[in-house]
Order: sequence, then C-alpha cells, then structure tokens
Amino acid sequence: MSHTLGIDIGTFETKGVLVATDGRIIASAARPHKMLVPRPGWAEHRAEEDWWGDFVQVTRALLAQSGVDPAAIKAVAASAIGPCMLPVDAAGTPLMNGVLYGVDTRATAQIDALNAAIGADVILARSGNALTSQSVGPKILWLKETHPELFARTAKVLTSTSYLTWKLTGAYVIDHYTAANFSPLYDVERQDWTDDLADFLPLDRLPRLMWSTEIAGQVTAAAAAETGLLAGTPVTCGTIDAAAEAVSVGVQHPGEMMLMYGSTIFIIQVTDAPVRDARLWYAPWLFPGVHASMAGLATSGTLTHWFRDQLARDADFAALAAEAATSPKGAKGLLCLPHFSGERTPIHDPLAKGAFFGLDLTHTRADLYRAVLEGVAMATAQVVETYGAVGAAPLTIRAVGGGTKNALWLQATSDLCRAEQELCAQTIGASYGDAFLAALAVGLVSKADITRWNPVSARVLPEAVAAYDRHYPLWKALYAQTRDIAHALRS
Repeated sequence: MSHTLGIDIGTFETKGVLVATDGRIIASAARPHKMLVPRPGWAEHRAEEDWWGDFVQVTRALLAQSGVDPAAIKAVAASAIGPCMLPVDAAGTPLMNGVLYGVDTRATAQIDALNAAIGADVILARSGNALTSQSVGPKILWLKETHPELFARTAKVLTSTSYLTWKLTGAYVIDHYTAANFSPLYDVERQDWTDDLADFLPLDRLPRLMWSTEIAGQVTAAAAAETGLLAGTPVTCGTIDAAAEAVSVGVQHPGEMMLMYGSTIFIIQVTDAPVRDARLWYAPWLFPGVHASMAGLATSGTLTHWFRDQLARDADFAALAAEAATSPKGAKGLLCLPHFSGERTPIHDPLAKGAFFGLDLTHTRADLYRAVLEGVAMATAQVVETYGAVGAAPLTIRAVGGGTKNALWLQATSDLCRAEQELCAQTIGASYGDAFLAALAVGLVSKADITRWNPVSARVLPEAVAAYDRHYPLWKALYAQTRDIAHALRS
C-alpha cells in the first residue's frame, strides 16, 4: 500500500505521521524542543537542531516503528511554525537562530519606520495586511539595521518550512500563503514579490514562490542518508503549521473556520474574496483562486505552560484542568489578561501586558487557572467578534490542537463566542494535514477525500453563562484602561 509522510514543527514539539491513502495513521512520533527567549519580546528556535534535527529524528522513528519500506512513501510534506525569519549564507547555513512568528516583537521600531515612510494605508492595500509583529518584512529590516555584518552575508531569507524543504531537496521555495506574511515585500494582487514599496532586501534573496501542493523537488542523496527516506521521493512546497492543521479537519470552503488550540490560538477562515482589515491577516489560501483570513493570539498554550512551570510544578495539565473545574464559571470574579507576550489580533499591541485582576484572599490556584483559560477564551471571543464586524462571521468552527483535550477550555470558548464547535475524529493536527497535502500533490486523493479521512465526531454547544455576560465587557475595558500603564512599563 502507498503511504505519505507528514511532519510538523511546532513551537514546543515536532510531530510526524505515516498515513495510508485511506487516511489510516500507520505510525506517529513526536519530539520536544524549547522556545528560546533570550530577552523580553524575543522568541527563537535553532534551525539546524530544532527544525531539521527534529525532522530527521521523527522521520527515522516513524520508519523504525512502522517497518514501512521507504519506497512505499510516495510523497513528503512538511509544515512548521510561521512566519519566521531565518537568514542563511550561500551554502544554506543559518547565520543566526530563527526569529519566530508574531510572538517575537523585536521589530517594533522598524514597523513604525516603514509605516511612516510608506503609509499604513498603502501597505494594507498592496500587501493585504497591516504591519504587525507577525510581519517578516520588518524583521528583515531589523536584521539589516542591527546586524549589518550578518545581513551582508545573507544569500537567502527563509522561513521555517522553506528551510526544511531546502534541506530535503536543495530548492529554495516558499508557498504563497506563507509569503503573504512578508509584508511589505509581497503584492497580494499580483501574487508575487515586490520591491515597489520598500527596497531594503534584493528580491533574489527571497525563495521562489509556489503553491502548497506543488512539488518542490525530490529527496536528495544527502537528505536520504540522514532521514532514511528514499532518494528521489517527491517533496511538496509545504506551508505554515496552522494551514496544514486547517486542512487536517476539512476546512476548505468559504465560511469554514479552523480554531487551533496550540501554543497560541490561531484562526483561519476560508473566504471567497480577500478580507482586508488591519485587525486581521490576509493571505491567498493554499490553492489558486481561494483566500484566507487569519487571526491569532500571542499566548495561549504558552500561558498554560508558564502557569504550570511557575505555579503548579506538582501537577500535570490534566490535574490542573480537574482542579480548575472545581472553580465556578467566572472564577469568582477573577479576570486574566492573557497578554504575557504582548498581543496579536485584533489589538496588535506588542507592549500589552498580562494581568490577573480582582484577586482577594479567597482565591485559590484553581480560580487562577480557570481565569487563565477563560481569559484566553475571552481573547478568542474578541477575535470572533471582529470577523462578524467585517462581514465574515463563520458558518462553522472546527476545533483542533492539543488544547481540545481540555473540556473546560473548549466549553468556555463556545460559551464566550456563543458558537458551536465541531471536533473531528483525528485531532493530531498539522502533520496529518501535511500527509493529506502530500497525497493530494501526487494524485493519490482528491480534496473531497478529507471528509472520509477525518469526519466530524463531536460537537461542543454553547451555554448561557450569566457570569460571562457580566465579565466579558469588563475584561475588554480592563485592557483599554490599563494600556497606557502597560506601555509605560516597557523595559
């Protein structure tokens, strides 16, 4: 039987699956890694160790576990956190750690400078996106201005997925969905690189543009020796992890939304026309002629990790969730602003700060953890409200990701968003979507087959909660009324 391989590099963990053409998972494997925070507002990975090293180790584990002949693997697809910024030299060697997506806020000054020089309205019109911490362009400018010696040696600027594809095939490529985050260097109307708005990077230093299911190349002999794959195996262009995760749960038609519970909350909604609004992000979808509107929080799963590591080292996540379930909905009047790494959509405030508000001596750790989950759910509700405000309210919401194992978090999100969430049978996430995209790329399946691979198996229905009706407006006011204080605390 034919198989496809999907590997996804996440913020804290790499996951991989070998999948048969009928959607059965033959083997799965995972490998953890750390997000490096060398200073406040920075977030990095080591490209060789965390991205490629994980890819190699997980692939070898899958082959060993499954006993599948590498010749039976008909295609490989990878996804990874994105959009990232990784400069490499002429040999493809990383010149520094990979600068991560919107949780890294180091380029605030460059965002301000580009907006002043070009005009925020012009950038939004041409690039489809306002410049935010999610944008790669300002981070490239940061590299040029702060590390000119590294910039002078930069032959290509890659992102996480394009680095993996280069290691596998020797080709420097990037998919359109990822490239749209390189504002102001991508023109969404022409769907091509541009230096019309700014010329701080020669365009020949950017990867070649492709669609996600196009074949970028074949596994090289060198990559085969490292991974155990068969040389000559087709490799797709790849994409960002969240997009592959949306594919994994069958999000493909306009009005369908993916809500990913991961290190961050990330949302993708497929649309039939571009949605241009400074509060959200836009990109061409993975296939020509279709569009996507995205949103994301800065801290979600990362905040639960912080809470466990700092305040609950004696408990695992299941125990913490059970503990939080003993706290009433509304956490006895306790509010949590989850902006521990600033915030992305819809407020785009890299200087926002996290906070617990309303503490008194009756509050317990259970209340604090429930407040964390409800605070993230409130931030998610604010994003869903924004979609409604721009005329793109979702028709269906598919929930996916590790956080879906937390029933309390899921229910709080449905309650606050006042929306039903659908869960599919397979929640393994982006690596499963990668395997499907690989199968699609070489003609083993059609787009419609994803509903056979991964049907809807459960639903979370919203409940009316009086405490949320009271607290949610106060939560929004809390950010607005403490914003100036948070900015004044900038370190």
